[in-house]
Amino acid sequence: MNFLLKISRVIDGLNKLIGRYIIWLTLIVVVVSATNAVSRKLLHMSSNAWLELQWYLFGAIFLLASGYTFLKNEHVRVDVVSQMLPRRAQIIIEIIGVVFFLFPAFALVFWLSIPFFYKSWVFMEASSNTGGLIRWPVKLLLPVGFGILLLSGVSHLIKCIAYLAGDAPDPLARSEEPSSEEALAQEILKYSVHDNNTNSKR
Repeated sequence: MNFLLKISRVIDGLNKLIGRYIIWLTLIVVVVSATNAVSRKLLHMSSNAWLELQWYLFGAIFLLASGYTFLKNEHVRVDVVSQMLPRRAQIIIEIIGVVFFLFPAFALVFWLSIPFFYKSWVFMEASSNTGGLIRWPVKLLLPVGFGILLLSGVSHLIKCIAYLAGDAPDPLARSEEPSSEEALAQEILKYSVHDNNTNSKR
């Protein structure tokens, strides 16, 4: 079990590293989108390459950060019923979900996406739009992204089994840090209070 937990920590470390750097793509997407919009509206100049770069980067953010999202338990859950069960029952349901739903679905997409990317790479497929980009880099995101998700599932499965064996903490426990939604709500509240104080002083 200790060896498996080491593997889990390596996978989690990889996801944390990806999450730390992939966040910068969000800034790049904003800059590219803003530059393209300004260029199109004010200078009447645009390019399909810029438009395609936006969705390439969005795809990279979505697919490459999915493993990090899974690690942080920020993915969408339909757990209204399981929340009423004891924690061990919840973990058993989690294991069943990973083994019988997550692994087969993600492995299928991963397997089917490899020839999808390979064919594009061999023929150096380019966009059908004038001035567009080559297509194989964005198609490569599919096997890479789902490969990372499969590794994340392995890590999560190890932690669930280790929890049941009494060798690891609760993998479903909420982090002490506020969630993304809670952090956003706190920021909105902070600025709302600041604006009210400013207006009252006037």
